[in-house]
Amino acid sequence: MRVVVSGATGLIGGALVPALQRSGHEVVRLVRHEPRHDGERQWAPGCEPLAPSVIADADAVVNLSGSPIARLPWTSSRRAEILGSRIDTTASLVAALRQLARDGSGPRTLINASAVGYYGDRPGVVLYESESMGAGFLAKVARRWEETANAAPESVRVVTIRTGIVLAPQGTAAILRFMTALGVAGPLGTGRQIWPWISLRDEVGAIVHLLGSQLRGPVNLAAPARSSSAELGRELARQMRRPYRLTVPRPLLAAALGDAARELLLADQHVVPDRLLQDGYRFHDVTLHDSIAQTHR
Repeated sequence: MRVVVSGATGLIGGALVPALQRSGHEVVRLVRHEPRHDGERQWAPGCEPLAPSVIADADAVVNLSGSPIARLPWTSSRRAEILGSRIDTTASLVAALRQLARDGSGPRTLINASAVGYYGDRPGVVLYESESMGAGFLAKVARRWEETANAAPESVRVVTIRTGIVLAPQGTAAILRFMTALGVAGPLGTGRQIWPWISLRDEVGAIVHLLGSQLRGPVNLAAPARSSSAELGRELARQMRRPYRLTVPRPLLAAALGDAARELLLADQHVVPDRLLQDGYRFHDVTLHDSIAQTHR
């Protein structure tokens, strides 16, 4: 396949591109700088439309663009950046897809990033893809993001991947790793809130699987294991041989980080990858031990 990837230099994209290439696919990266080789095409989402010719000969588009939500604090300008960086890129791609579809051409698959933030804080609820949207800033961002992607023409198979915490040396997990290395890690709030996580290897593997699938609509990208934030933190500390004792009370987190604490650190989300499992995907890393061990390699 010929696959166009946006967000190719990010945490997931940086691992996805070589994985696709190893599988024999041709990859074109959408970049904001001047192209440095034949595998790059320049675009400026939010500033000018994407020329349909850039993606015309592709079989699929994987859109992973979006400003990191773990960059704090969530000021009003930061919130606008989080939303705008997702909507502008997705809308630009969808507009090009719609133009191509008028002539019966263009990619037939769009895999668009989304997030488990769609579900909000849902203690005690098993979150399948059919569950309704939750409350909060991240839920609203995810809804707008998915709605924008779903405006693609009917001839395009749209998959919105609701990704959990990606366990990798970079990204959100890097904050936990940094705190653990300093010896100041411990339960956040009660530590009993369920955190949906996935290894970077399985995140990439699932996307590659979905490129060859017939699934449409939302797909949860989280490991099947049900794990609390404290279980994740303790396993990370165990493998790093560092203490895990310093409890951070919920009121202190909420006072310091506001909605970011409530939606990123304290939210309870038992997300199940039901559609992915039903479609035959087999996870490589099914335990916290296996997944966290991957980050040391």
